[in-house]
Amino acid sequence: MRFTVLIPARLQSTRLPEKALADIRGIPMVVRVAQQALRSQAVRVVIATDSQRILDEAERFGLSAVMTRPDHPSGSDRLAEASVLLGLPDDEIIVNVQGDEPLIDPALINAVASQLHASPSAQMSTAAHAIADPQDWLNPNVVKLVTDAQSHAMYFSRAPIPWFRDGMVQDSHSAELPSPPPLRHIGIYGYRAGFLRQFPTLPQAPAEAIEALEQLRVLWHGHSITVHLTNLAPASGIDTQEDLDRVRTMLS
Repeated sequence: MRFTVLIPARLQSTRLPEKALADIRGIPMVVRVAQQALRSQAVRVVIATDSQRILDEAERFGLSAVMTRPDHPSGSDRLAEASVLLGLPDDEIIVNVQGDEPLIDPALINAVASQLHASPSAQMSTAAHAIADPQDWLNPNVVKLVTDAQSHAMYFSRAPIPWFRDGMVQDSHSAELPSPPPLRHIGIYGYRAGFLRQFPTLPQAPAEAIEALEQLRVLWHGHSITVHLTNLAPASGIDTQEDLDRVRTMLS
């Protein structure tokens, strides 16, 4: 199996300004992400950015990076351009590792690539794990999904799915989880390069606009997303100063 890791990284961020370059024990965050990805089985790891400062930092640490346009609406669009700049063939597997995941497990990267490699009918792969806390199931900031018998995604939602008809109660604090437990989506994706380049040209799905989940566009257009189920909940990414302080403490 051969795959490439691409890391989308822009300098602008709302909740934590310039978080891609946030210092974590002397190393910029996006560099730490790339260093973790280099521990996977990827044949190459490339940062795709629109910032000269990020490009300079990548080069300072001996990492590969490409400059992309600043007007991309999403990380997927940025990676589609990067795949063209890198001349990746249509059948190349690309794993999208977010630039704010400095604790990403290299084994999870390998698993997402392997899941797509083993599923020739799918155009994308992703990952999920069982939810243990009912409050996570009810939290709209936690994305849930359901799969079919072949581990292909049927739907993603911010709502608690599947709906536990006989177990839901009015008081969310006393909610119980169904069995088997619902699944929490992990925000890592594998693509076939040809499909990644096609994705930005697909019209937005109605459900995508409502849920604010771009993976629903893939399903709406009839493409398959195969899902790797893991027993381990991944380390959370960095969105806020509190998240950054926590990771700095963990690595100190």
